[in-house]
Amino acid sequence: MFVKVCCIASIDEARLAVSAGASAIGLVSAMPSGPGPIAEELIAEIAARVPAPTETFLLTSLRDAEAIAEQHRRCGTTALQLVDHVPEPELKRLRRLAPGVRLVQVIHVVGPESVDEAGAAAALVDTLLLDSGNPRLAVKELGGTGRVHDWTHSRRICETADVPVLLAGGLNAGNVRAAMERVRPAGLDVCSGLRSDGRLDAGKLRDFFRAIY
Repeated sequence: MFVKVCCIASIDEARLAVSAGASAIGLVSAMPSGPGPIAEELIAEIAARVPAPTETFLLTSLRDAEAIAEQHRRCGTTALQLVDHVPEPELKRLRRLAPGVRLVQVIHVVGPESVDEAGAAAALVDTLLLDSGNPRLAVKELGGTGRVHDWTHSRRICETADVPVLLAGGLNAGNVRAAMERVRPAGLDVCSGLRSDGRLDAGKLRDFFRAIY
């Protein structure tokens, strides 16, 4: 099972996640709300120290292709996680501007309409990630809410999408097995479920991986 440990805030946290078995780590750049943003200089430093084959995801709230590509050049990650809706023309431009970079579009599952949104996005990116934010709010929620969304819609997306689908949103050691069985995603993404007092918790990390396997 592909597991991404998100909201990594230091080189030590990256090492802890990798040693626990993480397939990827998530590095959060500036966001309108939510936990985990760190400076781009630190993102670049962490990304440069993560050994292959562990992937590094840059979480960006930017929506302009050139701005995203420039941010990626500064940070040097292996993947781009687009936490806000990026219009189709910008996704196509981004593909040209960042060749060979895995593009991951976040779908915030708010209702059955999210299934159609996911289907449209799947034709333009490499991976979908289902989360529990709400981009419709005045101050957008673009991840890190710690909330579980309706897995019925997520299961439908997994069944119909032509690309791998990662599941996020309120996952922890107590519910991850049920999530895997009900949704059947290609991978998992977890942030708040592994943290205590703002830090990556080695015990929660261990329990999470034990629950998966």
